Amino acid sequence: MKKNILSIGLSLLSIVAIAQKKEIRDAGKAIEKGSYAEAKTLLTQAESMLGDANDNLKEDFYVFKGQAYLGTGEGTSVKDLMTASEAFKKAEELGNAEAAAQGLAGVTNSLIQSAINDQNAEKYDMAAEKLYAGYKLNPKDTLYLYFAASNAVTAKDYDTALKYYEDLKDLGYTGIETEYIAVNKATGEEEAMPKVQRDLMVKTGEYIKPEDRVAPSKAGEITKNIALIYIEQGREDEAITALEAAKAANPDDSTLMQTEADMYYKMGDKDKYKEIMEEIVAQDPTNATLYYNLGVTAFEMGDNDGAIAYYEKALEYKPEMTEARLNIAAAILSNEAKIVEEMNTLGMSKADTKKYDELAEKREEVYRKALPYLETVMENDADNLEAIRTSMNIYYQLGDNEKADALQAKLTAKENN
Repeated sequence: MKKNILSIGLSLLSIVAIAQKKEIRDAGKAIEKGSYAEAKTLLTQAESMLGDANDNLKEDFYVFKGQAYLGTGEGTSVKDLMTASEAFKKAEELGNAEAAAQGLAGVTNSLIQSAINDQNAEKYDMAAEKLYAGYKLNPKDTLYLYFAASNAVTAKDYDTALKYYEDLKDLGYTGIETEYIAVNKATGEEEAMPKVQRDLMVKTGEYIKPEDRVAPSKAGEITKNIALIYIEQGREDEAITALEAAKAANPDDSTLMQTEADMYYKMGDKDKYKEIMEEIVAQDPTNATLYYNLGVTAFEMGDNDGAIAYYEKALEYKPEMTEARLNIAAAILSNEAKIVEEMNTLGMSKADTKKYDELAEKREEVYRKALPYLETVMENDADNLEAIRTSMNIYYQLGDNEKADALQAKLTAKENN
């Protein structure tokens, strides 16, 4: 009796093994047909008895499971992609390195392409999650972690962004790398590509002007973002400490001074911001953007004359800077408010009437002083609606109705398009 029971038990085990093999084999066939849902069902049925299978069968199971959960890679959820990656890693442990490597590359490509699509659709939180998953799969590709942090910041998920940035800092990430550039003859535009490909395309004559360009360090930017996140969270002392540590570790990194200035600006300490910015300008006295930023700060601090002087300096080094001209006009026109306020307090006496006329003339001087900057903007950027609208209102105030009407017609046409 015992012998018969044992015999029956062995027979049942044999039947289970045969069924298991069939399910795994059928799952492989379903994957070949693109029937990934069917493959998942078959593999789920086979998985409960996988412990009794030999290594070869387990290897096939995990390869098929990875392929089933990866699918085409388009629109695959992060959860399924991570399930696929774990399966491919198991297959690698069991000896199928080639299929595992190919599968993991497919998972990574799907994650990154999906993250790009999310970023383009402004789904920054989802993009950050996928980029971080791509980094965890490929820890050497720290660029994925960097972009995950950037997307988390844009999504205003500051806790997550802070974790990613601190991981980057701990890893000593700088982002310094060599970019291999060449100009596409057909489009005339620069393109970056792997060195071997760039050199080959230059040999074919399709690309010209090869250049190796070293990307600047991102260490300062990372520190800046850590400090700004601390400020956003109300942790100003930690922000200052983080920046001081970064300056001590990177004394030659000029970007950290800009980071420090930005930090104090964010904290509302405009005087400290201005002080640091002037130090930066002293080191780079022909940088128009620095002068422009100082102009913005001076204007916000109520120093209109100082703001105009900085904007003029920016134009000296970058004459095409439209924003500087618009801001000069805005700084000049800001003087109008006080004049109008005083005009409104006057009565009808002879003295008040005289004073009113003097103020009206002073107001016109403000308009005439601002107008040339706006006209230059319109000459260089005919579609600048801000310049058009402001100039139109000034022309009406000055009684130049012909010019004002022309701008009104232009403005109406553009707003109706």
